[in-house]
Amino acid sequence: MPASAPTPGPAAKRHAVQILDTDKVPGSYYFRYDEFGEHSEAPPHSHRWGHLNYAAHGSLSMDVPTGHILCPPQHGVWIPPGVVHSCYLQHAVQYRSVYLAPDLCADLPQTAGCMRLGPIVKAVLADFGARGVQIPVTDSDLRLARVVHDQLRATPLELSFLPVARHPALVQVLDAMQSRPDDHRSLAEWAETVHMTERTLARHCQRELGMSLGEWRQRMRYLQAIDALEVGHTVQQIAYDLGYSTPSAFIAMFQRESGLPPEQFRREFCASSF
Repeated sequence: MPASAPTPGPAAKRHAVQILDTDKVPGSYYFRYDEFGEHSEAPPHSHRWGHLNYAAHGSLSMDVPTGHILCPPQHGVWIPPGVVHSCYLQHAVQYRSVYLAPDLCADLPQTAGCMRLGPIVKAVLADFGARGVQIPVTDSDLRLARVVHDQLRATPLELSFLPVARHPALVQVLDAMQSRPDDHRSLAEWAETVHMTERTLARHCQRELGMSLGEWRQRMRYLQAIDALEVGHTVQQIAYDLGYSTPSAFIAMFQRESGLPPEQFRREFCASSF
């Protein structure tokens, strides 16, 4: 599994996640709500229906045939019908998912990836979760389910919030950056460490990651900050661990990525369900 997907130590016991059999679900929509403990996993499987997976807090990662998908809170992982996928959860999560019958997936992405969830989708999920609605049957609930479908159709797909690389030299650079997020080396300095020109390394970043090395580093730091907030580290400690000269510089980065300052993000996404 890529470096961005943590695996448990030898002593960690994995717990199997129950897999939904969509062939037994009536209607066209199914909303699932679960609490999964740490070290939970779903082995490779597929569904005839498409589905969006969402963790109310913490990062969510899945493996698909095209690679590894990693998404932060406020994002979901879209899995089209028939796509084999698996999931390992290092930390306990509050899990939400929306299953859509195959005919509803025709105008949704045919590739797995991330979707940033807007307030309307989250509000409907919160309402259905509070009322225990899994299969909408009333006219009003069916209208809300259709709104979720419409919102997902209008949401752009991102293959992964933090893409992984295949070229050995770029893999070496990304692994080193993840192990030392406070390392401030420039693109040119990283290129020198793997015996490449700056231009060649930049080209590999755009081709394999779809972004610059600097943007990838900022996303990596953001995800590591979420993990640190989850375990209770202070904002000042996180800022210095990630290489920021001041807490205010870290706070500005975090707010650009999440839309919230770190402490508010911690209250909303690291300790409670919606």
